[in-house]
Amino acid sequence: MAPADHTAGGRARTYPLGALGPPKVKEGQTVTERTAAKQEPGGNAPGRLGVSARVAAGLHIGIDAEKVVVSPQRLRMRTGRAHRTQHGSVIEVVPAPPSGRSRESRVAVLWQLGLGLLVGCVVLNAFGIAWQPPALGSIGLLVLVAWVQARAARPGVLATPRGEHAHVLLAREERIAYERAVAVSHRIRRTWPELRELIDPVDADRTLARGLEQLAALLARRQQIRVLRDELIEAARTELPHGSPAADALAAQRERVEELWRETGLTANRMLRSIAAAAHTGETLLREQRVGRTARDAELAISRLAAVGGTGPSEAGPELAERTAAVVEAYRELATWV
Repeated sequence: MAPADHTAGGRARTYPLGALGPPKVKEGQTVTERTAAKQEPGGNAPGRLGVSARVAAGLHIGIDAEKVVVSPQRLRMRTGRAHRTQHGSVIEVVPAPPSGRSRESRVAVLWQLGLGLLVGCVVLNAFGIAWQPPALGSIGLLVLVAWVQARAARPGVLATPRGEHAHVLLAREERIAYERAVAVSHRIRRTWPELRELIDPVDADRTLARGLEQLAALLARRQQIRVLRDELIEAARTELPHGSPAADALAAQRERVEELWRETGLTANRMLRSIAAAAHTGETLLREQRVGRTARDAELAISRLAAVGGTGPSEAGPELAERTAAVVEAYRELATWV
């Protein structure tokens, strides 16, 4: 897929969120196409929650070094620790940096802690308190500290969630496109505080979360189409006799997959353009408001300065020059009479 800000031909594209769903299933489609079509973003099949209902409780977006995970359920870590940031109804999850402690350093901490706990047990025993319960508690504490240290030292990797509403993006192209959309969503949110008189932040938050969920579903579907497309391209390299029914069937399937590939690409780019257009529109409006406020403030300042200049006292320089000239002239007249 072409990058989010370029077309397949390499030309730069501006980003306006049109129709958010991919094409509908048509009659005569194969089982593969029907299976892919069932994963349409925003589709409300009987007995399933719609997108709006799923994102109402929050949309979790996780990004690590190998995948992007989008799910209405809380995301967990396979290894390492998580750093969670909430933006409205969207909760972003990224792995926390590893602690950097070596195994030897962690063992030294355990030895020091164990020695302190041992001394405490001995002191309690000296005062006639049974040492067994404190000893068991100390062992449990040591195990917990060892587990926490080991977890903090490992690089963070998100666990793959289960469930039909979770979307996992592994392909580089889909990951980059979605990460850009998430970054643009931050720009959109930054405009809301100053535009609160023009928009409803709660409704805008739900709309943005729904758009991100639908984009993840579409990119996950496109990712599956990519795998099927590559398999058909590989199968087409097999030499088959001319006019073989298998070759004709393969060609027909390749044509259908290519159509799905183009349609999902156009839809994804349209959604990305729409998200970016929302950010651009909000930022442009804010700039216009700031320029308007500056112009109004300047107009008031100029009015005050003009009023002060019109009613203020006359300039002292010319008056002093005239008075000096009059004094000099009077002195000359007096000198002629003496």
